[in-house]
Amino acid sequence: MNPEERLSQYTREVEEVIRAFLPPEKGYHKTVMEAMNYSMKAGGKRLRPLFMREVYRLFAGSGKDEKQVEPFMAAIEMIHTFSLVHDDLPCMDNDRLRRGQPTTWVAYGYDMAVLAGDALAIYAFETAGRAFSMTKEPQTVGRCMELLARKAGISGMIGGQTVDVELAGRPIDKERLDFIYKLKTGALLEAPMMIGAIMAGAGEEQVKAVEQMASCIGQAFQIQDDILDLTSTTEIIGKPVLSDEKNEKTTYVSLYGMGEAQDAVRRLSGQAKEILKSLPGNHEFLEYLIDMLITREK
Repeated sequence: MNPEERLSQYTREVEEVIRAFLPPEKGYHKTVMEAMNYSMKAGGKRLRPLFMREVYRLFAGSGKDEKQVEPFMAAIEMIHTFSLVHDDLPCMDNDRLRRGQPTTWVAYGYDMAVLAGDALAIYAFETAGRAFSMTKEPQTVGRCMELLARKAGISGMIGGQTVDVELAGRPIDKERLDFIYKLKTGALLEAPMMIGAIMAGAGEEQVKAVEQMASCIGQAFQIQDDILDLTSTTEIIGKPVLSDEKNEKTTYVSLYGMGEAQDAVRRLSGQAKEILKSLPGNHEFLEYLIDMLITREK
């Protein structure tokens, strides 16, 4: 298969993994599960669980059962989705469209969207905990759960989001913008790639290299998002464009200009690929994923 065909097949496989871990919609409280699943089934690129599995494959070889990483694949997408559900709320970005369909708060109401986001954040760890019964190395699962919590919480995504919200409508210098990008976006790419490496038995120096590579990818991904917010259309990306401008947010494009932003995406992606070359295994598909970040239109 060529890389495009592999991406299509692998995305379908990841989607099947995610859906296998979604909660059943039953009981008096089923509305919150319906809202959770509505948000999770809206689609998306599924890059985080895809990167997790591919990094796992770099280090695992033939002696590791791939099933043991699947709970974490579902968990990282639940955390990512919870962040989107809350991002879209009227008190945050106040967006009505996500992935081409009404946002969760529009479909289910403000109150239920808050609960659905909260529920996804907690259910992610219930899901990740299923890996304990799927491995002979429970201490490794515990380490990965701590890492997931740290990268999603105040030292990661939520920490970056806090600074982003507080500084909306105010000038932001390069140091703070880099901080926001590293925590808000980078941390949720570092977590799955590091978890993939750790669950597969990678050494400490290799895990550090994976974290550095993921940080570069995360920054490139966020800058590309900034570019698309100005250059794409709602029909293509499935969410409102000019959202950053509407919310008076400083972005890499507004701070440095379009040309420098495009150069930064290429530079960071190149750095990520250089780090990747130092890691074992077949890099071809991971290199393709990194390149896709530069050329993606949505």
